[in-house]
Amino acid sequence: MRRCDLVRFLLAAVLVLGSVPPAVSGCDRICGAQAPGDIVIGVLLPLNRKVAALHERTSPESFKCSDFDMISFLHSLSIIHEIERVNAAGIIPGLKLGYMVCDTCSYASKALDNVEHMLTLNVSKEENCGHKDFRPTVKAILGARYSEVTIAVARLLSIYQLPLVSASSSSPDLSDKTRFTSSLRTVPSDVHQTEAVAKIMDYYHWDWVGVVYGDDDYGKAAFQSFQKNAEKNNVCLAFQEVLPHYLGHQDSKRRIQEVAEQIRASSARVVLLILKEELVDLLFKEMIRTNTSRVWIASDAWSRHISVAHMKDINLVGDILGFSFMARRSNSLDEYLQNLTVAPGGYNDFIEEYKNFRFNCSSECFSSDRPSHCPTALQQEESGYTCSPDDPQGQNDDYLVKYMDSSKVFSDRIAVWAIAHALRNLLKCNASGCSGEINFPPWKLLQELKKVDFQFEGEHCFFDKNGDFVNGYDLLRWETEGIHRKFTRTGRYRVQDGEIELERSGVTWMTTGQSASPQSKCSESCPQGSFKKILNVSCCYSCALCLEGTYSDKSDLADCKPCPNGTWSLKGWSQCEPRTEYFLQWRKPYPIAMVSAAVFGVVLLLYTLIVFLVHRDSAPMRKAEVRLSCVMMAGLAVSFGSVICFMGKPSLYLCQARQVMYAMGFTLCVSCVLIKAYRTFLAFLPFGPLTSRRLYKIYKPPIIISVTVALQGIICLLWLIFDSPDIDDTPPSPQSMKKVIQCKEGNTFYGFGIMLSYIGLLALFGFILAFKGRKVPQEFSETGYIIFSMLMYLFVWVCFIPIYITNNEERTPVQASAILVSSYGIIFCHFLPKCYEVFWGSPSDTMTRILKRWRNNDTSFSDTSETATGSDLNASTQSMPRDTVVTISEKSSNSSLADSGIMPSIYDEEKDGFQGFSRSGTQLTKRQRSRSI
Repeated sequence: MRRCDLVRFLLAAVLVLGSVPPAVSGCDRICGAQAPGDIVIGVLLPLNRKVAALHERTSPESFKCSDFDMISFLHSLSIIHEIERVNAAGIIPGLKLGYMVCDTCSYASKALDNVEHMLTLNVSKEENCGHKDFRPTVKAILGARYSEVTIAVARLLSIYQLPLVSASSSSPDLSDKTRFTSSLRTVPSDVHQTEAVAKIMDYYHWDWVGVVYGDDDYGKAAFQSFQKNAEKNNVCLAFQEVLPHYLGHQDSKRRIQEVAEQIRASSARVVLLILKEELVDLLFKEMIRTNTSRVWIASDAWSRHISVAHMKDINLVGDILGFSFMARRSNSLDEYLQNLTVAPGGYNDFIEEYKNFRFNCSSECFSSDRPSHCPTALQQEESGYTCSPDDPQGQNDDYLVKYMDSSKVFSDRIAVWAIAHALRNLLKCNASGCSGEINFPPWKLLQELKKVDFQFEGEHCFFDKNGDFVNGYDLLRWETEGIHRKFTRTGRYRVQDGEIELERSGVTWMTTGQSASPQSKCSESCPQGSFKKILNVSCCYSCALCLEGTYSDKSDLADCKPCPNGTWSLKGWSQCEPRTEYFLQWRKPYPIAMVSAAVFGVVLLLYTLIVFLVHRDSAPMRKAEVRLSCVMMAGLAVSFGSVICFMGKPSLYLCQARQVMYAMGFTLCVSCVLIKAYRTFLAFLPFGPLTSRRLYKIYKPPIIISVTVALQGIICLLWLIFDSPDIDDTPPSPQSMKKVIQCKEGNTFYGFGIMLSYIGLLALFGFILAFKGRKVPQEFSETGYIIFSMLMYLFVWVCFIPIYITNNEERTPVQASAILVSSYGIIFCHFLPKCYEVFWGSPSDTMTRILKRWRNNDTSFSDTSETATGSDLNASTQSMPRDTVVTISEKSSNSSLADSGIMPSIYDEEKDGFQGFSRSGTQLTKRQRSRSI
């Protein structure tokens, strides 16, 4: 009950205020233009740019406004013209629309003063606790132009649910229907505009930009929306600056200079200006003064502002892009602008003020700080009526058509027709008349407005659930036109699908002088094959190469992409490729050379075998032991055959066969070499009787060879069972594009190591035994050949081990090469010298000559022999078995050398050669000699 009483009290107060006449003696009219009608539409526009001396206002006196605004004046004229068109079209038969245009002076409090006047004018209201039957004369309000003012007015009108339709306020806050329930607008929300701005920045790869915005509701909301969309499109802010939106603010000039200095100091080449056109004008003057050129992005508040486009030296500021609400030119509006008249029964102080400025030229137009609405010298020359002393109110010209952009008022015209269609539906009009109640409460009109859906000059017009239009934006480029700029549409942004359509390409940019767009980046672009390594903000980064197994096929990627299965990439690659399978292919030069060497080795062995068999009775061959040499050749042939198994694509059986073949073949060969070294060791080195008997018992060539080969066979068998060679499944090196297909010699390498160690041990024993008998004449033994061949083998395989371990990808060719080198070492050290002796050796060497040459060359051995006493030699001889006694005499022409199977038994001077193996251990006769060994 108390609440109702309070409401009644406030209503009474409002009614009392409403009883005050709109204009009294000595006071200005609150609304500057008005026309009578059955249904009145209110209009709120900033016909003047500011309230004069606002900071000095200390009492509630009327607001004094200054700086006549030609843009807002044009908007008011377009609304008045469309209302007159609606009346003429008869869309509401029998009824006439009136209007009331009030000046907000770009100040919210002044706008609220205007609204108070509209609501209390001839109001009728029933006595109840709500506002459902609140019936003011003004049924709807068009405006305001700026979001700061619209938000303030919308809060008040939400109480009464009186429709507020704005044609330019784009703040995202107005989409909140929990706070602004009665506000509608014929333009999209700034959410879409800032999204379009962020996308055009992303399109041109501008990721480092500056933002300057006003401290009003429009600037703050638009900036917050842009921040969100910029982050989505990878755009970062180099700086953000705020300017006071009130033009008469005492810090405005200082702040503009500070912002200008920040723009000059920043590395960002693109700047977004979310400002009123007046602030843009002041900022550009500072830019022109300092000759600063940038790429400027214009918000809808100034993207079509003609006074900025006609600034002096405007071409020096650089490129200007902007988004504006959709614009269409109207021929009927252009005709009206050239013949301005006031509706019968009404008045229009703003037309009168304009004509005084235009045709009577007030003193301020001749001052050094001339307002932008005053005609310029060029315009004065083109208009014969400019500054006419005669009746200015009777004059008209084409100034508003030529020097103003009348297409930008398209949204105002749509707003008028939206209200007209809503009224037609609410009043239930047909071709002959309307049957609905004329003095309706405004909330009913609001309900119909939300449901309107009509076509206007090719555009589909309707309000979405937030009360916004979603018809999109025009993308404008300010192109040069002499010393001024003109607006050229280069594209369009569709709100519904969020896509930008560019209608023109290949334009020349002023900041670069080329068709290539300017760059505005915190960091240089990262090329393909690299990615962005973020530093402190997402747009500032260093470029790092993609790691192995990843790639980047585009520039400026945040992360490298992983390679698909079956492909790989090296560091810094821009694409992935399948790894090349690497093995010793038959058609490649290296395998061909290896196989050729192996085949040549086998052929060389066959040739040697033929020579040995054909000349088996010659002295060199008897000394080389043909049968033992043939066994060696068989082992080497198997080793050469194992090399062929190293070629081609490996398989399990090839991996096993090649190691077993080499192990058995080379073990057989080295065993024979060991026998030769052991034979020389027994024949020529003196031992005691007991030692000689024991060493002689061990000398069983067939058994030794069989045992050594059998041991190697056991090693290989255990190796195949417990740790068999197989295909190597080790992943390739990340730094290699080769997929090496090769064998691995087991998981632990124990079997492979034991096999090689066993052969190496045999070779080492042979080397030691041969080294012990190194002073025996080469004519009696092969110690030199054995030493060199075993030394070569040991050297090759000692070098092989570290290379094999460290070079994983080349293990196969390394081992094959080691086998070839060691096998050829045996051939060149053991067989080819014998062939040489057979074909080119001297046949004149007799035993006497050999012994004399040996004694002369080996003085240390001779001296030792000469100092030995006869009794020592006799004792040694008597202690040896009869079948192992060897006597060499210089005095007998029938000197003989006996060896029971250890050395060739007799060297006959007449036959000039050895007589072969003595298997019975024949006792050699000896004569008395002066010197014996």
